[in-house]
Amino acid sequence: MNPKIDDRVPVLIVGGSLVGLSTSLFLGRLGVRHLVVERHSGTSVHPRGRGNNVRTMELFRTAGAEPLIREAASVLAENHGILQVGTLTGGPQEWLFKEIDPGGALARFSPSGWCLCSQNDLEPVLLRCARDLGGDVRFGTELLSFEQDADGVTAVVQDRRSGELRTVRADYLVAADGPRSPVRERLGIGQEGPGDLFHNVSVTFRAKRMADAVGDRRFIVCYLTDPEGEGALLPVDNEADWVFHMPWHPDRGETLDDFTDERCIRHIRAAAGIPDMEVEITGRAPWHAAERVAERYGWGRLFLAGDSAHEMSPTGAFGSNTGIQDAHNLAWKLAAVLGGWAGPGLLDSYEAERRPVAVATSARASARSAEHQHPGYDVTPGTGRRGNVLGVVLGYRYPSGALVGADPAEPVLPERFRQSGEPGTRAPHQWCFRYGTRLSTLDLYERSMVLLSGPTGQAWHEAGARAASAAGVPLDRYLVGGGPDHDLAPEPGADWAELHGTAADGAVLVRPDGFVAWRSPSAAADPERVLGEALRSVLGLD
Repeated sequence: MNPKIDDRVPVLIVGGSLVGLSTSLFLGRLGVRHLVVERHSGTSVHPRGRGNNVRTMELFRTAGAEPLIREAASVLAENHGILQVGTLTGGPQEWLFKEIDPGGALARFSPSGWCLCSQNDLEPVLLRCARDLGGDVRFGTELLSFEQDADGVTAVVQDRRSGELRTVRADYLVAADGPRSPVRERLGIGQEGPGDLFHNVSVTFRAKRMADAVGDRRFIVCYLTDPEGEGALLPVDNEADWVFHMPWHPDRGETLDDFTDERCIRHIRAAAGIPDMEVEITGRAPWHAAERVAERYGWGRLFLAGDSAHEMSPTGAFGSNTGIQDAHNLAWKLAAVLGGWAGPGLLDSYEAERRPVAVATSARASARSAEHQHPGYDVTPGTGRRGNVLGVVLGYRYPSGALVGADPAEPVLPERFRQSGEPGTRAPHQWCFRYGTRLSTLDLYERSMVLLSGPTGQAWHEAGARAASAAGVPLDRYLVGGGPDHDLAPEPGADWAELHGTAADGAVLVRPDGFVAWRSPSAAADPERVLGEALRSVLGLD
C-alpha cells in the first residue's frame, strides 16, 4: 500500500543549522525547491562557530548574502588575532598572530575577506535569505524515518509541538543533522579518525569590568594559561557580554553538574585577575572537539554534509567552513542533475571531492589546536610549520571528481597557496570590467558552467556555443581581453592568461562552484570536439 504523500519536493534537508540553512540558500539561488526540517524550535541562541573564512565569504558574496552578514557582524569587525596570556591582568603575553590579514595582502587573491560572525547572528541572516528565495524551513519538526527506492526518498516527519505526522516524498535527502547524525547512524555509515580530542564547557556570562581587564586588545579569542583560570575567552560585544570555554574532563569523572555558577564565576575571575569582579552566568553548553570523518558521504539518494560527515577541532573554525563548502559543492550538482543537464553520476563526485578535503583539513585543525595549546588539549605540538592558513582555506584541491586533467598525485592541501588555474583548484580571482562595471571573475560562477577564453581564443569562444548546445548544457562564455570584441577587460597590468596558466589562445572551463573543471593551455585543432568531450566527462553525460 502506497502511503499518502503530504509534501513533494526535489530535495529534503534534515537539519536547519549553519550547513542546512546554507544548503537551503544555495539551492534557492539555483531555483531548486526544497524543504528544511529542524528539530529545534529556532536558530542557535549560543554564540559559537564565529569564524567565517574568506572562501566561505566568497560563496556568500555570490549568493547575495555577504552585505547582510557583515552588517550582523559589525560589532566584532575590529577584532583580530589570537592572544595568549597568563591572566588578563598579569603573566606572560604573546600574540599567536595579531592580524588576520596583515598589510591587506589578501586582496590580491579574493574580492572578499574574513568575517567574525557568531552562529547566533549568522543563522538568522541565512534563514532570512533562504526564505526570501522561497525556501520552506520548518523548525520544531523532526525526521522520524526514511526509506529510499530507485526513484526517490520517502520520509516521515513530525511537528514536535502538535504531534502531527507528515509524509514527504523527495528526489534526494541531504543530512545536515550534526555530529551524532541519526541519518548517518541509520544508514550504518561508520567513521574514521582519532575520535575525541578534548572537551570544554562553553559558558556565556555578563561582566562589565571584563572590558577593563581586556583594555584595547581586540582579539578573536584569548587563551588563558593560569591553572586557576585556564580556558579561552571570546568577546560577544567587547563590553559586557562574553563567552568562556572551560576545560572539562569527563575522563576524570567530571560531570556537567560540577560546573556550578559558583565554580564558573570563580574560574572567570581568576582568568581576568580580578577577584571581586561581578559576573552573571547566563548559560552553559558542553562541546566536544573530535577528529572523525565518515567512511562514506552518502548512500544512493542520501548525502551527508557538515558535522554529519566530519568533525574537526574548533581551532581555525575549519569545521563549520568545510561544512558550508560541502553544501555549496553538493547544491550545484543536485541542481544540474535535477535540471537535466548532468547525469546522476555527477553526484558520485561529491564524496570523491569533499571527503579527501575533510580528512586533510581535520588533521590540520587538530595540529593547529596543538600549536595553539588549546585549553584542555594535552598534546605536544608537532614539528610542522605554523601558518599556511590560505593553503587550507583557498588552496585545497580536488585530485579527482567532476574534473578533467587534475593531477591525482598533488596533495589536497598545498605547501603554500598560489593561484594556478589548474583543474581541481579554485578558479583564480581577477578584477575585470564588463560593460563598465567592475567585477571579480569569481562573481561569474554560480548558475552554469563558464568558459573563459584568452585574448586570441576566439575559436574556443565560438566552439563553446556549439558544444554546449549539442550537450544540452547551460554555458556562459566570456572572451577576455582589452579589445572591443572582448567580454571581460582585466584591470591594467593584469595578465589573465598567465594567472590561469594558459597562453593567449587558451581556455578554462569553470564549474558553478568556482572550481576549474578543465583547461586547455593553448588552441586545439578541433575545439568543438575537445570542449564537448570535456563537458560530457565533467557532467557525467557519457
